[in-house]
Amino acid sequence: MPIYEYWCDSCRRIVSSYRQSSSVPPPPCPRCGNSELKRIFSTFSVQKTYKDVYEDILSDRELTQGMMHDDPRAIAEWNKRMSSGEKSPPEYEEITEKMERGEWPVTQIEEKKKEFSG
Repeated sequence: MPIYEYWCDSCRRIVSSYRQSSSVPPPPCPRCGNSELKRIFSTFSVQKTYKDVYEDILSDRELTQGMMHDDPRAIAEWNKRMSSGEKSPPEYEEITEKMERGEWPVTQIEEKKKEFSG
């Protein structure tokens, strides 16, 4: 069910509500009870599928060439696109930052493997 947002003129706040459709009348304001809420435009997001992300990567000639030549910057960019903006753990961010500078952090990666494997 979608979430619709409404504006309450009485208490001047945004009210969010799960509704089956926009044709269902808005609920009363949970704070002040005002029953004349006005629907407002809400933001929304569209999630890309993995297929969309892969097609985006494969259509980027510079990125695919960099990946085929083991360029650490290209690998870091590939990872960034695949993670879709999700936050990485700090240890991983350190490694990615080095790769973005064009360095292969081999020593750091080996240290992290030892650290995690005991």
